[in-house]
Amino acid sequence: MKSKILVITILIIGQSIFSQEKVWTLEECVIYALENNISVLQARNSILSNEQDVISAKGNFMPGVSSNISSSMSIGKVELYPGEFADREFYSSSLGIGLSQTIFNGFRNINLLNQSKLTLEKNKYELGKLRDDISLNVANVYLNVLFNKENLDLAISQYEFSVLQVGQASALVESGAQPSSILIDAQATLSLDSQNLTIAKNNHELALLNLSQLLQIPYEGFDVAVIEVDIPSENIMYKNIRPILNYALENRNEIKVAERDIEIAKLNTKISKSAYLPSIQLGYGFNAAANFSNLTEDDPFMDQIDENKGHSVNMNISIPIFSRNQTRAGVNKSKILENSSNLALEQAKLNLESSIQRAFTDAKAALKSYQASQKSVQAQQLAFENSRERYDLGALNSFDLEQARIRLLNAKSSLINSKFDFIFKTKVLDYYTGKIIN
Repeated sequence: MKSKILVITILIIGQSIFSQEKVWTLEECVIYALENNISVLQARNSILSNEQDVISAKGNFMPGVSSNISSSMSIGKVELYPGEFADREFYSSSLGIGLSQTIFNGFRNINLLNQSKLTLEKNKYELGKLRDDISLNVANVYLNVLFNKENLDLAISQYEFSVLQVGQASALVESGAQPSSILIDAQATLSLDSQNLTIAKNNHELALLNLSQLLQIPYEGFDVAVIEVDIPSENIMYKNIRPILNYALENRNEIKVAERDIEIAKLNTKISKSAYLPSIQLGYGFNAAANFSNLTEDDPFMDQIDENKGHSVNMNISIPIFSRNQTRAGVNKSKILENSSNLALEQAKLNLESSIQRAFTDAKAALKSYQASQKSVQAQQLAFENSRERYDLGALNSFDLEQARIRLLNAKSSLINSKFDFIFKTKVLDYYTGKIIN
């Protein structure tokens, strides 16, 4: 019996070990999102497609080679002499190979190659921006989980405190030291704290659900690692916005994308202008044939191929004269697109500068809010302790004590909110300076 109990115990322990929930760190969440996000995977496919475009553009500089082989057969009566017919079988075969090479086409091939390279580079910058956005979004949702976790811990501590209060009030009422009204008030407070605890649990679960949905993984068994978030201070705050702006305007991916769009538009204008210039094509061909008939004595196949072989060389020069205004319209449209790309770059710079200014202002305001919340908690803590002492001495009723406790609870909740708000806003500034979100 003891051995059976031991085996069952070992199995239960082993099962509990293997059924433990997966605890995700912030780094794991970010890495998983970057490797599995559908938008990232689509962007990677676009880059793979652009790489093939580059290969195709390089192929335009190579000669084109083609070959052809044909064979035919005819069977029927033919008139050999007037009034004399015979059955005839005739077989014909030919083969050839051709080569064509573009000598000049207004530098179109060179510009197409450069354009494909710039498009590839642009899409890589777009992928980089997408990865940055996803990392920041995951960090925000992850911090929201930690924020709700701290609120849950606060709600649990308040609930446990209320349970103790009910026990103390019950003992005082039973001993006759206090009227039954204080027990009723304590029980009412416990009910309120129980409700707040339920709300905090739901908020925490919803925050976990949002993160799991963002990562596109099952919610069942999902949890995050509880990390110690350092108490924020003014030391992690940027003192001056100018270095952030300078770095962002020079290195941010959205600026790089807009700059590549301008270069692509310029090349597109050159490609359009190439239609004004002549194009030169050089070609070479080799052909051979052989024929066989049952009514004649034909030479062997290879002998006929050797006797009937031929070579041809040709050059084609195409000079545009009038294209029904198609070329001119194409060039004008390319210039308009080039101008629009310049405007898009200016707009991207303005948007980036505006976003950084707003993020910097928000971070400064969040720091002040956090510092004010710290002072508020200290003041409310002292006020509550004073109210508690007065309540124990009988100089304060339970209603006023509860009001002091609620003010302390609100101050602590506000401190948690302002702390995570400030941390995230500093991470936004880190995002604009190219720092890794961790």
